[in-house]
Amino acid sequence: MTAVSGLFLFSVGIVLTIKANIGYPPWDVFHVGVATTTGLSLGAVVIITGLAIIIIVAVLGEKPGPGTILNMILIGIFIDILFPLIPMAENQITGTMMLIAGIPVIAVGSYLFLKSAFGVGPRDGLMVVLTRRTKLPVGLCRCAVELFATAIGWIFGGMVGVGTVIFVILIGPCIQMVFKAFKFDVTAVKHETLRDTYASIKAAIFISCSRLKRRN
Repeated sequence: MTAVSGLFLFSVGIVLTIKANIGYPPWDVFHVGVATTTGLSLGAVVIITGLAIIIIVAVLGEKPGPGTILNMILIGIFIDILFPLIPMAENQITGTMMLIAGIPVIAVGSYLFLKSAFGVGPRDGLMVVLTRRTKLPVGLCRCAVELFATAIGWIFGGMVGVGTVIFVILIGPCIQMVFKAFKFDVTAVKHETLRDTYASIKAAIFISCSRLKRRN
């Protein structure tokens, strides 16, 4: 499934950028800070944060879909699985290479997930809402979201370093380049909502029941 593949790639990219150990990516400044403070696993914090963002994005008009729920749950699970498998960078050079490798992986993962039109992810939802409301380029809006997350994460005691700055600078342009390469307009996608999914399941059950009655 395209959506799940995208979420897995996104998780790989996130773990690479954290294990680079030269400053966490914006959202993970917050995630790791909260995880360290509370004793929860990183994946658990990602899931809880995702739920809170889903509520905010829904209030701003972006309806959650089944993919939104998958995003919230699977990224946290994938991160907990991948975290012990990817080694920590031993020096700044290796760390920089891991960080720079992780950013395009995240960008491609975001593209695959959003392309599935299965519902925007919590953090991507903020980017999409901002892009639609401001009409600004998607890369600029993504940078704005990442800067906001960095500020909040720093307040919570998350580690901010040179890697954080590199991530904030590169993630927006990288996502915009990936979207442009695949001729993908994130604002033109009509995502499936939970109501759409419910209607599809209801219709499928009705059709199945009708066929069974005819056979009997």
